[in-house]
Amino acid sequence: MSNKVAIAAAFFSRTNQLGNLQQSCSQILSFCESTALRSGLHIHCPVIKLDLLENLDLCNNLLSLYLKTDGIWNARKLFDEMPHRTVFAWTVMISAYTKCQELASALTLFEEMIASGTRPSEFTFSSVIRSCVGLRDLNYGARVHGSVIKNGFEGNSVIGSSLTDLYSKCGQLKEARELFSSLQNADTISWTMMISSLVEARKWREALQFYSEMIQAGVPPNEFTFVKLLGASSFLGLEFGKMIHSNIIVRGIPQNVVLKTSLVDFYSRFSKMEYAVRVLNSTGEGDVFLWTSVLSGFARCLRAEEAVAKFLDMQRLGLQPNNFTYSIILSLCSSVRSLDLGKQIHSQTIKVGWEDSTDVGNALVDMYMKCSASEVEASRVFRAMISPNVVSWTTLIIGLVDHGFERDCFGLLMDMVTEGVEPNVVTLSGILRACSKLKCIRQIVEIHGYLLRRHIDGEIIVGNSLVDAYASSSKVDYAWNMTKLMGRRDGITYTSLVTRFNELGKHDMALSVIRHMCADGIGLDEFSLPGFISASANMGALETGKHLHCNSVKSGFSSAVSVLNGLIDLYGKCGSLEDAKKIFEEIAAPDVVSWNGLVSSLASNGCISSALSAFEEMRMKGTEPDSVTLLILLSACSNGRLTEMGLEYFRSVKEIYNIEPQIEHYVHLVGILGRAGRLEEATGIVETMPLKPNALIFKTLLRACKYYGNLSLGEDMANKGLALAPFDPAFYILLADLYEKSGKPELAQKTRNLMSEKGLRKKQGQSSVEVQGKVHSFVRLYVPR
Repeated sequence: MSNKVAIAAAFFSRTNQLGNLQQSCSQILSFCESTALRSGLHIHCPVIKLDLLENLDLCNNLLSLYLKTDGIWNARKLFDEMPHRTVFAWTVMISAYTKCQELASALTLFEEMIASGTRPSEFTFSSVIRSCVGLRDLNYGARVHGSVIKNGFEGNSVIGSSLTDLYSKCGQLKEARELFSSLQNADTISWTMMISSLVEARKWREALQFYSEMIQAGVPPNEFTFVKLLGASSFLGLEFGKMIHSNIIVRGIPQNVVLKTSLVDFYSRFSKMEYAVRVLNSTGEGDVFLWTSVLSGFARCLRAEEAVAKFLDMQRLGLQPNNFTYSIILSLCSSVRSLDLGKQIHSQTIKVGWEDSTDVGNALVDMYMKCSASEVEASRVFRAMISPNVVSWTTLIIGLVDHGFERDCFGLLMDMVTEGVEPNVVTLSGILRACSKLKCIRQIVEIHGYLLRRHIDGEIIVGNSLVDAYASSSKVDYAWNMTKLMGRRDGITYTSLVTRFNELGKHDMALSVIRHMCADGIGLDEFSLPGFISASANMGALETGKHLHCNSVKSGFSSAVSVLNGLIDLYGKCGSLEDAKKIFEEIAAPDVVSWNGLVSSLASNGCISSALSAFEEMRMKGTEPDSVTLLILLSACSNGRLTEMGLEYFRSVKEIYNIEPQIEHYVHLVGILGRAGRLEEATGIVETMPLKPNALIFKTLLRACKYYGNLSLGEDMANKGLALAPFDPAFYILLADLYEKSGKPELAQKTRNLMSEKGLRKKQGQSSVEVQGKVHSFVRLYVPR
């Protein structure tokens, strides 16, 4: 206890008259207010013992002391003990609840105050209205407004400003404007609150108009007024923000850190970092938050070298980066995939003691997951974190999904819940993405049930994830029903659905999605158009594809590379080769998908030589082929019976471009050799390739055996293929045909009978034709002999 408190306590112990006792307590509390706040709480016990709770001033002072030092709970206990409560006591308690964000408790206490017959003051009303704003409770706020009028505070500018804020934040802008107009002598704070409300309501032009009215009314704006106006200008354009900046300079507004940070943030949104740096350089004293804002701007523009330079300048000036600074520079490393720089920053965070900060830890986990080929370092950083939050767990889960460790995510989710961290919608979306990759319907249904129990299944992010998860697991009906249950759908909802329908070969269903998008008022964009164009291409629906092409031109997406790539594929598959070539020529910088589309279009239309020439041109212009390119080349060589060239492409593309062939590449290679009658070489490829053979590769070789009449090898391929795919009717049909060709009709019939006994039928051949915008499908039935 301090000396002054000790002296006061000694004086208190020598006093034995009630008036002097009360005076002594007040003196002690006065000393404590200025020197030893917590020591003043020792006066509470004597106050009770000496029955001094009747002294309103003493109790009010003690109540204020509790709220400043010991928190709201003990203050409420004292408040409940007080036999008489003044408007001051009620107001400080209501205000305390409002500041602690216990808004419902503040309103409940206000109800008790009214019931006690105590008349609220302007400060009481101000706190109560702030609670209504926080709860967005317009109905209760309207009742409070009535009480304000009843108690004669209607023209009070403080209460009026609070009510204006309430109505505007609850979406009642008309009422807010009317209420503001009725205020007597509205001051800078009132005008700024109204501007802030308009900005929050996304009424940016109205906010600037209101600022103009404020100037005309002769009310001087302050730095906070301009902070709000810069927020509006971020959405209106660069010139508006420059005009606001000019006003700040002309009016001589003091540029504190908050205002300068807003200016930096504004200019960085428009990638005008030179202006942001000028604002920074105009600061006499260095401020970490302002420098961090500049770094954030460079990071947003992905200007890594300049961001690092400013980061080093900041340290040279003696400014120590904080956890937000390190988080931003690490996030930049993630964006530009710079592992080396990320490791250097990581080292620095360890030296200065920020590694175990949750913000920095989260950024490190994200950086290692995005920049590294391994998840090991990210997991190590995560395990070192003292108190990982929901962002930490979610970042690790999503990173594991991206790295192909989908099954590990389920165990991590269980650990997360066990640690008492509640997964959010982003976490659950990541888990659903893992389910989509694994096609595990049971887990999808379980997570859907969990979302329903928590009443967050209506969140658009998880709704979209559920649609994608069900569709990717072939549960098309579930996916459709999910879209109907969602309260709101967006372009992602439908784009995901179309992508999955195309993967499942349900191209007619994919095209039907357009109608539902239009009904929801969602237009086609550069993300959804490629899916619809792909569906048209695979159905041979040229007219529908042309309509989509026109739509892309009208909506301004015809120059998007993803759309143009889709159109090349469309026209190529529908036989409009000249249109495909014309679209390719419109692409300023064709990527590997563009070239693949052109080569594939030429090859599928019989122009094998032109297709291979296009591939050589692609290589000469510096575009590296990918695994899809190799597939197209092998298919072209197979169709053109260019055996040696196909073998050369397989070898050279692997060696030169380090493309590791997958099973589908080996299937095409076996097909090339099989067509050429080089069955022993094809068999050697199957037996020596580094991958486990699948049913398709045996089927391909069996087809070649049927063509060339190699019975013994064909029987061997059929047996091996049926061991992997016992219910594939193609093996029985090819083997029966081989027996027929080899002069063994009894074995051919026996094979067909076996197929019938198993209840197998040849898959229906299907083709489609578009007539007057409508696609008609035709099937060819297989009738066994």
